[in-house]
Amino acid sequence: MEMPVQGDMPAVNEKPRLGFAGLWNISFGFFGIQIGFALQNANMSRVFQSLGSSIDDLPALWVAAPLTGLLVQPIVGHMSDRTWLGRFGRRRPYFLAGAILATIALLLMPESGGLLMAAMLLWMLDASLNISMEPFRAFVGDMLRKDQHTAGYAVQTAFIGAGAVVGSLFPYVLDHLGVSNTATDGGIPDTVRFSFWAGGAALLAAVLWTVLSTREYSPEEQTAFAETQEGESTATSQALAARSPLGGLVWIAAGVLVALAVSGWGLEKEVYLLAALLAAYGVAVIVAIRLARAGRSASMLAGIVGDFSGMPPIMKRLALVQFFSWSALFIMWINTTPVVAQYHFGSADPASAAYQEAGNWVGVLFSVYNGVAALAALLILPWLAGRIGKARTHALCLTAGAAGFAGFMLLRDPDALVLCEIGIGIAWASILAMPYAILASSLPQAKLGIFMGLFNVFVVLPQLLVATVMGSIMKAFFPGEPIWTMAFAAATLLVAAAGALRIGQET
Repeated sequence: MEMPVQGDMPAVNEKPRLGFAGLWNISFGFFGIQIGFALQNANMSRVFQSLGSSIDDLPALWVAAPLTGLLVQPIVGHMSDRTWLGRFGRRRPYFLAGAILATIALLLMPESGGLLMAAMLLWMLDASLNISMEPFRAFVGDMLRKDQHTAGYAVQTAFIGAGAVVGSLFPYVLDHLGVSNTATDGGIPDTVRFSFWAGGAALLAAVLWTVLSTREYSPEEQTAFAETQEGESTATSQALAARSPLGGLVWIAAGVLVALAVSGWGLEKEVYLLAALLAAYGVAVIVAIRLARAGRSASMLAGIVGDFSGMPPIMKRLALVQFFSWSALFIMWINTTPVVAQYHFGSADPASAAYQEAGNWVGVLFSVYNGVAALAALLILPWLAGRIGKARTHALCLTAGAAGFAGFMLLRDPDALVLCEIGIGIAWASILAMPYAILASSLPQAKLGIFMGLFNVFVVLPQLLVATVMGSIMKAFFPGEPIWTMAFAAATLLVAAAGALRIGQET
């Protein structure tokens, strides 16, 4: 990596500017991580249905993924801010640990003997990918000066797109190489099996590249760059100690009301999970306030709750945009295969050849939007953001994504869906780059990990809502018609675009 050794640090309090090789090295690991996510996103509904799940059960089976992200990312962010393992660094130990665990999950997933084993491995896979992914967001902010943040997150997004293309195309390519694409006796097709195994090897190799080719700035070097704020933790702790525990009781009451609504209105049982999370957060708030008042603000719980309640204003506005953006994405990941199979290939039967062909075509479609995202991140986003600002760029790209989702409602030729994926790819590029570029330039360096982890709560919460509530909505209003999920996705992206315009002209 292009970085001076410790004795050659520049005298000025500014990080050295990295060239393309440096930007490549700090982001290449994300190429492997996204291969893992792409295999998960494009194939898990197919795996679940091949193992006997009905379409109505898919959201409940997918709930493991967002739940692990909700729990893991703030914890890993908090811990990585406080980690320094000498030459192993601050963020890199988490990259490597997560990559090893994710590789194991990818190797075991095709051997799932039933739905329970597949769901448990999805939980392990998503948790492991989140352990690796969360510190990568903060890593770019750690390693780059502010005027390189947009370029850094654009390069990271390009690798995300490239990794997703590779991961999404694995089954399609193997099918055309003669590997069996048929699920026999309730099993998983060999195309998916071999794809998961190859993806695990690629993930580990890519993360090792970043781990071995980079050296992180030490805490002393970060201090020399004037990027640590010693008073931040004290101020957060004082603000938390001054809060009333009644706020926690309100969250608990909200959880109870949701649980009563489930039983009273006959909602899907998985909505109980949402009720439990609301109540659990209320308990966490009460405990964290007591810890802060007792002078134990250094505890993980008090730190996470205090930082969550004390998010900077710009982060709160971006959180709303993320919430609606990721609602659309999770709808897409769960429902694209059933939608394309039923409406574009004429089969809703997972055992049919047409359904498996649709599954492969969805892999191609996902590779298109990810390929578009990789190109847009490098060629469009930096240029456009330099002219109209990051916030307006984000709003424009989200609108393009809404148009892409609306296209699923209108087009019935599978080949024409490529046009939809172009719009979705432009939105995806912006979702992965613009919010983080805005945040990294606005947040205190000493808390970059925890704030990035907390920001990703607003990536996870909408996924939980989709996984727990969307099934009830579809059963009540659109039974057996999954195409309407794409209308929901288009609408939520338009709401996100409107929210992006409120972030501020200075961004």
